[in-house]
Amino acid sequence: MSKYESTFAAGSFAGKVIVITGGGSGIGRCTAHELASLGATVVIMGRNPEKLEAVRQEIVEDGGKVSTQVCDIRDEAQVIAAVDQVIADHGRIDGLVNNAGGQYRAGLETISTKGFEAVVKNNLTGGFIFMREVYNRSMAAHGGSIVNIIADISNGWPNFAHSGAARGGMLTLSESAACEWAESGVRVNTVAPGCIATSGFDKYDAAAQADIAKYAERVPLRRFGTEAEVSAAIVFLLSAGAAYITGTCVRVDGGVPNARQTHDLTAHERSKPYNGFHRAYLPKLLGGEK
Repeated sequence: MSKYESTFAAGSFAGKVIVITGGGSGIGRCTAHELASLGATVVIMGRNPEKLEAVRQEIVEDGGKVSTQVCDIRDEAQVIAAVDQVIADHGRIDGLVNNAGGQYRAGLETISTKGFEAVVKNNLTGGFIFMREVYNRSMAAHGGSIVNIIADISNGWPNFAHSGAARGGMLTLSESAACEWAESGVRVNTVAPGCIATSGFDKYDAAAQADIAKYAERVPLRRFGTEAEVSAAIVFLLSAGAAYITGTCVRVDGGVPNARQTHDLTAHERSKPYNGFHRAYLPKLLGGEK
């Protein structure tokens, strides 16, 4: 089996304990693999124990250190118990990747209050709970780094307004925490992925998939992003090289917010993707088999 081809130095996360929510698939799975390949002990969390176990086995086969915890980030008691267990097992938490989340396509006028609140809880409240508990239980005393995953919400997110609102809230929450927690040696940043080729594509309905299939035409780099390209941004923000970076947002979106009506995008193949993740697979929507 080949290894993760990270752009970061081997061993650069040796001795670090990193918690990754939503670690059973997509960007979370990829980031767990990269950090483990760099020497970190990764703790992947999610609601599906079968998915977590599959990723755990992959990382172990590749020689990495990993443990799993079933946890619903929306359940405060579960989050507290999960964080306490990580500290009991490993002594501290050096990094948190708040990656768990999700949404569904819907016109704003059709979203029920219950549906709106569910998406906000999944993409904002749950992340807040995790940040607070990790900070209070470990990072306030030992320092650390938090990376919150949001989305390309520049200029709004039509048909996903509930998630756009939640992700915007996570952006400003992170900016606030970056100031308040700096005195404890804690850095807080966000990563905003654009349209990234993950298994999540296959979960949307036919209308949403039709829009996704045409999305690359609106990207200045004229392609979808890869999980490894998002993971690289996350790993950098967690790394020692980002020691003076806090309260910022790194966009991984191919330049979509910069596409303006004053410029016509031209078809090209000059942007070559970074595919460092040796276990990556394409979603069915893009011709993959899984």
